[in-house]
Amino acid sequence: MSVIVLVEHTDGIIKKKSFEAVQYASGIAKKAGTTVTAVVLGTVADNEMESLGQYGAQKVLHVADARLDELHARAYTSALFAAAQKENSKIIIALHDINGRAVAPRLAVKLNAGLVAGALSYPDTDKGFVIKKAVFSGKAFAYLNITSDVKVITLMPNTFPLNKVDGKASIEKLDMSFVDKDFGIKVKEVNKITGEIPLGDAQLVVSGGRGMKGPENWGLIEDLAKELGAATACSRPVADAHWRPHHEHVGQTGGTVRPNLYIAVGISGAIQHLAGVNGSKTIVVINKDPEAPFFKAANYGVVGDALEVLPKLKEAVKKFRQNHK
Repeated sequence: MSVIVLVEHTDGIIKKKSFEAVQYASGIAKKAGTTVTAVVLGTVADNEMESLGQYGAQKVLHVADARLDELHARAYTSALFAAAQKENSKIIIALHDINGRAVAPRLAVKLNAGLVAGALSYPDTDKGFVIKKAVFSGKAFAYLNITSDVKVITLMPNTFPLNKVDGKASIEKLDMSFVDKDFGIKVKEVNKITGEIPLGDAQLVVSGGRGMKGPENWGLIEDLAKELGAATACSRPVADAHWRPHHEHVGQTGGTVRPNLYIAVGISGAIQHLAGVNGSKTIVVINKDPEAPFFKAANYGVVGDALEVLPKLKEAVKKFRQNHK
């Protein structure tokens, strides 16, 4: 009756957000009086999988098929289905990201399960199995009660802080027999972003818009981000103008981020952009227009020219870090 969790990794290194998903599953399992089984697909070292015990997993089911190092939704679904059957699981957790959104609906159909996508809370079992999620691009919340016997949940990353404990998960091989259609989509090439903090994992994000006036000024964004140890992002007009690569675009038609701190520089704050960032814990807006809509969503605001404010902010951060070493 274990709670099953789909664990994601990059080049064999388990992602931080997967530790969060395991911890979330552990919270559910403790309340239900059961255990957590993590499902790891692809090439991952034993010591990396064992570390899942530090976040609440008692066991890891490992499908050691190198083809699973890249997302194949059918194959992932087949592996999770087999794991759920083996563990007689009634609750399956994945992340609300590209992988989870591709796999969870398929798995829910195979298991005849109810699905909540983008959970923001632990289930309230006093009233059934009620989970909170954002709706209408984050402008409201819905509380959904899963009434089916089997339940599938995708968790919004960076919803809960991580609490590491002593623990070591046992590892068990899960033998799978895949069919050709499980790998029907052929991956011809993978271009991975290197040398940067992935936006999906970032705790701090510095993002720029058209207020930066041109790509030649983007060094100011990068300098502040480097000083903070932050990832960089941008608004859609910036990506469309090819000032920045499209993988940095956040918003309704781009990526979604939920960092502890989001600094928006020269971004007006149109509703389409807010949809991708309004889950941030703290939002700081820098804009020379005091009527910019983003100020209404901000926790803190600076009215001023970004090209003048950013160098001063970078120096202030640098001075603060030096004084707190």
